Amino acid sequence: MIPYGRQSISEADIEAVVAVLRSDWITQGPVIDQFEQALAAYCGARHAVAVCNATAALHLACLALGVGPGRRVWTVPNTFLASANCALYCGAQVDFVDIDDATYNLDVPALAAKLRAARERDCLPDVLIAVHFAGQSCDMAGVAALAAEYGFKVIEDASHAVGADYLDGKVGNCRHSDLTVFSFHPVKILTTGEGGMVMSNRPELDKALRRLRSHGMTRERAELSCPDPEPWYYEQLELGFNYRITDIQAALGLSQLDRLDEFVARRRAIAARIRRERAHQPPREQEADGRGNEDPIGVQAEHVELCLFGVLEQQRIAHGDEHRDHGRHLIGQRQHGELLETFRQQLAEPKQQPRQGAAHFAPGTPLHRCGFLADHGARLPPHSRR
Repeated sequence: MIPYGRQSISEADIEAVVAVLRSDWITQGPVIDQFEQALAAYCGARHAVAVCNATAALHLACLALGVGPGRRVWTVPNTFLASANCALYCGAQVDFVDIDDATYNLDVPALAAKLRAARERDCLPDVLIAVHFAGQSCDMAGVAALAAEYGFKVIEDASHAVGADYLDGKVGNCRHSDLTVFSFHPVKILTTGEGGMVMSNRPELDKALRRLRSHGMTRERAELSCPDPEPWYYEQLELGFNYRITDIQAALGLSQLDRLDEFVARRRAIAARIRRERAHQPPREQEADGRGNEDPIGVQAEHVELCLFGVLEQQRIAHGDEHRDHGRHLIGQRQHGELLETFRQQLAEPKQQPRQGAAHFAPGTPLHRCGFLADHGARLPPHSRR
């Protein structure tokens, strides 16, 4: 049976956590900085701010970009609640953009059409949250071009995409966005138990994120009203939150980061095996659009559609998908007990081998049709296919 989440914890991970437990700093200590710097270097971003979970990361990202009452945030409906709730936390209005049938990621042409209509009605978004579904990157170059044209900010919800590649760099380098958010929940590729990170390249955003993470307070002399403060003195500049991560969690994340490429390679190997095992099944029909969006692999049966995101390198190249690579997450969209159990048995690894990966089942109701979000005005535009 495929578990909900199965993290890989090594002896090195355990030793790293124990070392923190034996130190003087189990929170607000140096290991948090080390984890932030290491992930920033890995992704090619200038800054990284670690927080207690990815929901908190999304909330802080919205606040750092000025989201509040009267502002508009757009995202996609086929995502976890936090991608929309983070805007509601700030008092903003949420709206949704349709997705691409082949990739299940944000549909850039649909976004462009929605933006044109919104400009005519004078209701353009302030922020777009682009979700990298199942670890595959959105067409961020296309999103960035529209952001420049229409003047909105961009947050990448890359909760599933740590370790993924896009164009000539890592997801998280923020070359096509203002901020990128990662999750370190156990069902993700790299885990800290619970945890998240916000990546950025702008020092003012990094500064705002760090202040908001810790109650909105500061110890920087230039920002204090006290002319001669003691070393322990601080002031609160704005309403913030206690969204801090601990050194215990950061130590686990830092140790896991050493094996991130190994984790991703392992998932890709599992993806290859599933393709071999299900080769007799007809694939889902998909459309290649020249941008390398031929990532989803579908398997159809009588009452089951098991979609695996990720393709072997030669398969990606054969479909023109040379610009993005990612960790794999298995998505079950419709399930039939007998067929799904057969699939689980075929996927099962020998007990002596370490396992990587988890099965994720797409929500039955898209976010724009959930009662709570619908009550807050969440909707799709009239031209939407869904």
